[in-house]
Amino acid sequence: MSAGAATPETKNSASQGIAWLLTDMALVTFMSALVKANSVAYPAIQLVFIRALIGLLFILPMIIRNRAELTNMRYPLRNAFRVTCNAIALTSNFLAFAMLRLVMVNALGFTRPLVTMGLAALLLGERVSRLRWLGAALAFGGALIIVSPDEIALNPGIFVVIASIVFGATATIQTRRLKDESTIVMMVFYTVGLALLTGIPAVILWQPVPLSHWPVLALIGLLAQAGQYCWLRAYQKSDASVLAPFGYLSVFFAAAAGFFFFGEIPPPRIFIGVAVILVALQGTRWIEGRRRI
Repeated sequence: MSAGAATPETKNSASQGIAWLLTDMALVTFMSALVKANSVAYPAIQLVFIRALIGLLFILPMIIRNRAELTNMRYPLRNAFRVTCNAIALTSNFLAFAMLRLVMVNALGFTRPLVTMGLAALLLGERVSRLRWLGAALAFGGALIIVSPDEIALNPGIFVVIASIVFGATATIQTRRLKDESTIVMMVFYTVGLALLTGIPAVILWQPVPLSHWPVLALIGLLAQAGQYCWLRAYQKSDASVLAPFGYLSVFFAAAAGFFFFGEIPPPRIFIGVAVILVALQGTRWIEGRRRI
């Protein structure tokens, strides 16, 4: 058997990783539909705060079990900055669900790796090849196909999505800088920090929540935490290079949810733009891989 041949164990692990990732997509898509359905009744910051509180209850056993490790945080300021960026990104994303089609928000989210790459070069000094910059330029062209000039001019939701992408990418950069920090510390700091940062503005803008709505809002928090768990399991089971192409299936999950729950019919340009982004990003990875052989 050649060194590059896949063993049955490797194939089984990859299959499990893909299954975990698809489960994550289904959970997050359902959560996004619930957020969109409730965004009219409640401010986005309130939804984020409730999501954080539910998440905090969900990981409370882990906090108790690892309380000793939580006292050994190495980079409190970096963690605080990361969570602040995450809070802005998540709030912007929730707000965008109320302003745009699900599939539009999801499709534009595919440009986050491009922003992350640029920030990595600017802030971390990472070397980016000309080929990757070319792929990024082509993928940006795909994003322009997704968003027509008329929609940019008329819908401020586009700029809300851009804010979500930029702050989400900045949070990713901070996560890279925190590679020596404990995973437990980062997860707990994220959930607790998110609740603290959104608590005051959520209380100021708070809309009364009828008792009948709490099960749905609790479900949003539960789905978010369960989706995060599935995502982590996916990347524990399989290589990122195997899972990356499947990540683009999320646009079809979002399109299906938008159609069945909200009667949204996505224009063909969205799928054309996603195809361009997919070819640009994955094509770049494939060419770079061939060059190393």
